[in-house]
Amino acid sequence: MIRISAGAVVLVTMANKAHDMAMISETSDFYDTIQPVDDFRRLSDVSAYTALPDDWVVGTADIVGSTKEIAAGRYKTVNMIGAAVISAQVNAAAHRSFPYVFGGDGAGFAVWPEQRAAAERALLAVQRWAREEFDIELRAATTTVAEIRAAGQNVRVARHRASSGVDYGMFSGGGMAWAESEMKSGNLRLRETESVERPDLTGLSCRWSNMPARNGIVLSLVMKAGQDASETAVASVASDIISVVDGLERSGHPVPINGPGFRFPPEGIGLEARVSRAGRSLWRQQAALFVQNAFIWAIFTIGRRLGKFEPLHYRQMTARNADFRKFDDGLKMTLDCDPVTRDKIRSRLEQAQADGVIRYGLHEQDEAMMTCFVPSPSEDTHVHFVDGAAGGYAHAAAQIV
Repeated sequence: MIRISAGAVVLVTMANKAHDMAMISETSDFYDTIQPVDDFRRLSDVSAYTALPDDWVVGTADIVGSTKEIAAGRYKTVNMIGAAVISAQVNAAAHRSFPYVFGGDGAGFAVWPEQRAAAERALLAVQRWAREEFDIELRAATTTVAEIRAAGQNVRVARHRASSGVDYGMFSGGGMAWAESEMKSGNLRLRETESVERPDLTGLSCRWSNMPARNGIVLSLVMKAGQDASETAVASVASDIISVVDGLERSGHPVPINGPGFRFPPEGIGLEARVSRAGRSLWRQQAALFVQNAFIWAIFTIGRRLGKFEPLHYRQMTARNADFRKFDDGLKMTLDCDPVTRDKIRSRLEQAQADGVIRYGLHEQDEAMMTCFVPSPSEDTHVHFVDGAAGGYAHAAAQIV
């Protein structure tokens, strides 16, 4: 008979736990090791990105028939659902950092392997919520980075520091676009279960007024790689576009430097009630938000500090934290620009598309809009998803063939 002492068992158990923790730490802390980049131009260079570990999980979601919803005047709702995908993931991850990207009518993200089950539950919860609250179908899917690489694509990430309080994930390598395409084709999808709960959308709101173009046009730009185009060639086009845009005031930032306007009652109060009611009656939640927004409007109108909350600072940080430009297996921008700059952008894109390097779409409108995720109004960590107010990214992406 082989005898094993209690002490030996304890040592083995401790060793196993240490090994397990080391394995978890090796992958789950990956994103925290990436240093944010201040200069957006640097992100056009492939060398600025780091490959995600094979066991990380990519999630993607988008609205089925978003162009029909936009034509029906529901683009604010479309944007809110796209932002809900992200806010549900952030809350499910207890605000731990991970890369995500807002796409107007959907979103993409990547999480560490231990977070997969929670991420999928959050996706399914938003999917059911979108259908029950708005009669809008949201498709969603997950896959691993290893599976993406087996299909011949890659997933690399970088972090762009928008301000001292916020940075946004950037993606390259073609893997996010592949996952989205596979989801749309039906090859990847999540199957809904009966146990799906209401999503945690705490912090999600849409109180700011739309922002009129100051220079004539709010331009939505979506640029993707051409088939078989080299990443270096695509990066060169992106760098050229950024050079043109840098000639604009604040690089075409569509949010005024002191933040957007706020009116009472805000246009999106009914929409926000559907986000925050959590099973309560819609009219009661609207009434509660009416009172809450009256108080907020008074604070912004008076402009005085309330505890840790300083209205002007908050509005200025709203502008700094806005995600009006990003890399998502290509370049996406929402720009406040003049016709001359628009023509320069289109000319360079047309040339690159004719050369087979990129595919692109542009959409013009008079205003930009913003959907917000605010974990705490007294801290500078609030994030703001910017899009054109009349179809924006969805219309621009629909032009890409």
